[in-house]
Amino acid sequence: MFTVKQIKEAHAKVKSGAEFPLYIQEIKSFGVVGFETWVFDSHTNYWGKNNFETSSEPVYDALVIEDECTPSIFAEDLKAHQAGKTDYFQFCKDCAKSGIEKWIVSLEDMTCIYYDKKGNQILVETIPS
Repeated sequence: MFTVKQIKEAHAKVKSGAEFPLYIQEIKSFGVVGFETWVFDSHTNYWGKNNFETSSEPVYDALVIEDECTPSIFAEDLKAHQAGKTDYFQFCKDCAKSGIEKWIVSLEDMTCIYYDKKGNQILVETIPS
């Protein structure tokens, strides 16, 4: 199975959201089938085949996630990130201020779904392959 170290090494190559699809392809080749990233500290739970699971440690000190979600602002920030205008930490800070609590990626469906604190799906994206 895969390790968090392998995933971190793949993620280190990502400088902006523009490189996210390449990162997804690389970790998919390791056997990752999905993951859940929590915005408040960016710890991530990874899932593999045969119920394999592993988790990363927090990446930064805890951010405060706004209670009310502002989907339009989030969409603008996501677009900027995907265009390479922000780094990962800035994107996480933007998610927090927009009320995004986490995202779940399915490498089987090639989707990334963003959720607010109430568990509502805010945006479902198809990951380019």
